[in-house]
Amino acid sequence: MTPVIATHRLARRFGRSDAVDDVSLSVEAGSIYGFLGPNGAGKTTTIKLLMNILEPSRGNASVLGVDSRQLAPADFARIGYVSENQKLPQWMTVPRFLSYCRAFYPTWDERLEQDLLRRLDLPARKNLKSLSRGMRMKAALVSSIAYRPKLLVLDEPFSGLDPLVRDELMDCILGMSAETDWTVFISSHDLAEIESVASHIGYIDQGRLRFSEELPSLQARFREVQVNGVAHREAPWPKDWIRPSATGTVTRFVVSRYSEETTPAEIRALFPACETWEARPMSLREIFVALAGNHKGGAA
Repeated sequence: MTPVIATHRLARRFGRSDAVDDVSLSVEAGSIYGFLGPNGAGKTTTIKLLMNILEPSRGNASVLGVDSRQLAPADFARIGYVSENQKLPQWMTVPRFLSYCRAFYPTWDERLEQDLLRRLDLPARKNLKSLSRGMRMKAALVSSIAYRPKLLVLDEPFSGLDPLVRDELMDCILGMSAETDWTVFISSHDLAEIESVASHIGYIDQGRLRFSEELPSLQARFREVQVNGVAHREAPWPKDWIRPSATGTVTRFVVSRYSEETTPAEIRALFPACETWEARPMSLREIFVALAGNHKGGAA
């Protein structure tokens, strides 16, 4: 089956800096793909390359089987796109805005539109300028999913929103995912929300894709290890053991490729004098923090 999104050695250079460097990823139909990374890592630039807002310096990308540089109006009619910095016609009311958008999308579902307006409690008589940022993001989301797109692309949709609005938007996306045959590609710093919905995770840092895999696989291979009764050992240090620290005779580190078959023996070999040790599963937020703070750029 053709991936909904595929990139091959995708890159974008600004001056002497590579904002996106040699990114190859694949997003399968029906998945909810969380695209994570620190600020300035290249997430938004990658999305702009996918949406043909920017042209790649090298490499290529395809969206819904179409080269991203060749996306036509008929292709965009199958793609929903909501950005953190979405520009909306401020003078329009929500109904007028949706009426304006409706003409561009042959598959627009007016019953779905009305259902979304009720679900998100959007006002009918106020213009967009007078609405809160959260309400404007709700309006942008409705305008991007009322035509039942095959692909929904969300670039930091929850940034700066209060928790209640984030929950309403996520519930709306989850509800639609249960009812609609679509794929969601979402860039966000709200890691708790991503962890609750994503089926796949991609991590980009300094423009390079460090990994792209199913969330259960990612969580299975990351462990925080605590070794008791021995101080931090400087070297040798396995490549996939990151963020070592020590407090007294307790040493902690993160193993990014934990294996029940091999890692215990490696720990005992490196710390033969240890009294006890334990390996704890990590949340997506803890994994993200460990990678973002790893000066090696993130073992994967």
